[in-house]
Amino acid sequence: MLDRFTRHPYAVGETYLQHARTAGRLGLQLVVAGVACLIHAAAPWLFEDFASRRVRSLHEQMSRRRAPWAWNGEVTGGLGV
Repeated sequence: MLDRFTRHPYAVGETYLQHARTAGRLGLQLVVAGVACLIHAAAPWLFEDFASRRVRSLHEQMSRRRAPWAWNGEVTGGLGV
């Protein structure tokens, strides 16, 4: 049963707690970007490029995390976060 909690974090070179912290931080940043998009939808002059800049930055951060393990683009057994 514990294997379900540790298999993926170890596969990306992290402990369970390190992975939880990283995934939580990235998820919160995505939520903030999403809220900015919703505000932008109602008021187009607000947050004109905030979300797109945030998403690009998050993609760069996530790509750097994957680099040492030469990720092949496949997601198995989860969302790959």
